[in-house]
Parts: sequence; structure tokens; C-alpha cells
Amino acid sequence: MIYVITGMSLLYVAIGFVITEKNAKYLLSGYNTMRDEDRKKVDIKAYIPYFRNFHIFLGVSLLVSGIALTCFISKNAGIIFIAVYPVIAYIYFVVSSSKKSNGLSSKWNKAAVLFLSGTLLFVIGLIGYAFRENKLVINSSRIELRGSYGEIINPSEILNVELVNHLPEIIFKTNGFDLGTIKKGYFKKKNGEIVKLILNSDNKPIILFTKTNGKEIYYSAKNKSANEVVDEMKKALPDIVYKE
Repeated sequence: MIYVITGMSLLYVAIGFVITEKNAKYLLSGYNTMRDEDRKKVDIKAYIPYFRNFHIFLGVSLLVSGIALTCFISKNAGIIFIAVYPVIAYIYFVVSSSKKSNGLSSKWNKAAVLFLSGTLLFVIGLIGYAFRENKLVINSSRIELRGSYGEIINPSEILNVELVNHLPEIIFKTNGFDLGTIKKGYFKKKNGEIVKLILNSDNKPIILFTKTNGKEIYYSAKNKSANEVVDEMKKALPDIVYKE
């Protein structure tokens, strides 16, 4: 996580130095689509330092705040910050930059603000959706994993259930969410196998469902211990094999 924050921060700082007065007509959005006579109205000499200083500040503040939140609050807090903060910062930048440039297209600025606002709402909605708990509902005929990447598991499909203290070594996510302690979706193990993770928290131990077809599902509740959940399963579904 620290490497991701550092990489993003360096990228923003680098962007600040990439755009110059000489290459702005080729690389600067909004400015590069203007006619030559319209470009002459833009105070590009005042705009470029503002552009550079903004990106330096964004990179440094992202680095300091992102690492502080990750280390002193939680990894999830750091992830939310680096997902939301840059979008908010760019909305401010687009709105304020028109005053510095004295001529950049107001039409482009409005379109950019609308796009960034839509992006911000999408990111917040996606994070909110990912943080909703996937409930495990148990009755005498089935186990239901509700929510994103959920499924219904019939007792006949379960080879065994056990509690484990560690996840297998995961190489990467193939389809789903990976927000620090919250992982939902399909992930690839080091040996090449695909497993499903429905982790609402980093609580240990984790419940491992091994299905008769060899597929594995790892589950952790948000506010319940794995032992409590397994005890409920034993009462409702005593015929399932529970490995100690």
C-alpha cells in the first residue's frame, strides 16, 4: 500500500514538470484544441507555474496524508483517501485555474468539472458498495452468501468446512474488489487456482468452504467471529463435515 501511495505521489509531481510553455499547445488539455488566435489570449506564463505548483502540492500532500492514514488509522482509510482526494483536488484545480489562465475555455472547464464530479460520485458509490457487509444466511437447507459475488450453497455441494488463520498466497485479483482488509471476488493463488474471497474484515480465523468440485470460498463476517458463525452452521446443518 505504501508503494502504491508513493508511486501515485511521484506521478503527480512528475506531471507538474512535464507540461511546459513550449509543449503546452500539444499536451495541455483544453489549450491544445484551441485555435492559434485563441491561445494568444491565454496567459500561459502565469498558468504553467500554477499547474506545476498544484501537482507538486497534490503529490506531496497525497504522500504524507496517505501514509499517515494508512499507518495510524487503517489501510482502508488510506485506500479511500487516495481514491477520493485526487478527484476532489482536480475539481478545485479546474475551477480555480480559469482565473489563472485568463482565457482557457470555460466550456472545457465546465465539462471537466461535470466529468470529475461524476467520477467522484461513482468512486464513492463503488467504495460504499464494496464496504457493505456480505451476510451469511444459514438455514436447514442451504447456506446463502448475500451481496456482491454471493451465491447459494447447498449442503450436498460442501466437502467440508474449516477455520483457518491465514489466506493462501494470492498473486492477484482476477475479478472483484481489493480494498485493504476488504476483499470480495475471485483471486488467483500462487499455484494458479482461482479462489473466491468474501472478506468483510480482517478478523481471524477465517471460514474456508471447500466444495465437492474442489472450489474454495474464504469468508469472514464484519461483526461476528468465525467461531460464532460455524457454531450456527453446526446447529442448522449438523451433517456437514467440520474439520477441526
